[in-house]
Amino acid sequence: MKVIRGLFALAAVSLLLAISAHAVAKDRVTILYDAFSDNKAVTKDWGFSALVEHDGKRILFDTGNNAATFEHNVKALGVDLSKLDFVVISHRHSDHTTGLKYLLSVNPNVAIYAPNESVGGIFGGAAAPGLIKPVTSLPERMRYYDGHYPDKIPTGYPWSGGNFVLVDKLTEISPGVFLVFTISKTPGTLELRELSLALRGPEGLSLIVGCSHPGIEEILQAATSIDPHVHFLCGGLHLVSTPETEIDRLVDNLKNKWKLEKVAPGHCTGEPAFLRLQKAFGNDYLYAGAGTRIEIP
Repeated sequence: MKVIRGLFALAAVSLLLAISAHAVAKDRVTILYDAFSDNKAVTKDWGFSALVEHDGKRILFDTGNNAATFEHNVKALGVDLSKLDFVVISHRHSDHTTGLKYLLSVNPNVAIYAPNESVGGIFGGAAAPGLIKPVTSLPERMRYYDGHYPDKIPTGYPWSGGNFVLVDKLTEISPGVFLVFTISKTPGTLELRELSLALRGPEGLSLIVGCSHPGIEEILQAATSIDPHVHFLCGGLHLVSTPETEIDRLVDNLKNKWKLEKVAPGHCTGEPAFLRLQKAFGNDYLYAGAGTRIEIP
């Protein structure tokens, strides 16, 4: 009987420990890099990076604008980049990619998901074979590769190493973790390819965005193929230079058309949009300055 009671006690302790561990391991986003903050330990700079913790996975989303600043903020916040499940780079702009130099120095083999670019992409890959239109009447010295074309034309990238995985469609990279692929149709960033991170939970989707160059409503629409309801939005909405009348329209849509429940805007969202989103969402507007840890609702 004592043995049985002992086994029951041991099982109860194990269950309590498991429950406790589950309670501690909450889904959250830690903002590692941005140009606004109330945390004196971090350095403010234009750019974006966040550590996303979801269902036991640790995901680095973007790496900021300056490798030294990124390193400083990561260390100041006690984040161990050697313990990542994977990395997501939203798009090719330097204010989201420069910290890769530091990341690769401490975790050179981690999988880095990035948008698949055409010729000249900074994440590697290859140009489509149809890029070259042969003209056989030209002399060899005027023809690419002397007319003996390779099966593919690899594109270089500025990083020393890096395990890049290129994405050009909606992709589930882990159970309940999706990359939403969109392409900008906006003048100035035309054809720019961008990845957003969608996390499926019991309340719907949580969406982490880098700059939203294709338009946040385009990204939301693409995410609805995973789940029709996005309840939490975090990151840059690229409204920093958008006319205020357009910001008003968009904020109203986010609240009433898309039925977002909580927002945590940052980076290129812009101060006029911060103000309007705060007024529209009230207590459901979550401050997301650098150094902030936000529980994913």
